[in-house]
Amino acid sequence: MAAKICTICGKKSGMATTLVKLRGKYNPTQKVRKYPNLQWARLFNGKRVLSCTKCMKAMAK
Repeated sequence: MAAKICTICGKKSGMATTLVKLRGKYNPTQKVRKYPNLQWARLFNGKRVLSCTKCMKAMAK
């Protein structure tokens, strides 16, 4: 299995919290891991790499 890291820019997962309106002692916020939107892309030399969609848009320009 490939790692969930963009091979072009190095973007990887990060932590985020879910929004709970009434947060208190008995209703803590939950931590959620967010992953980048990785897709298989073909470079100009024919090599296939996992890259995020932001890098794919930048390569198309």
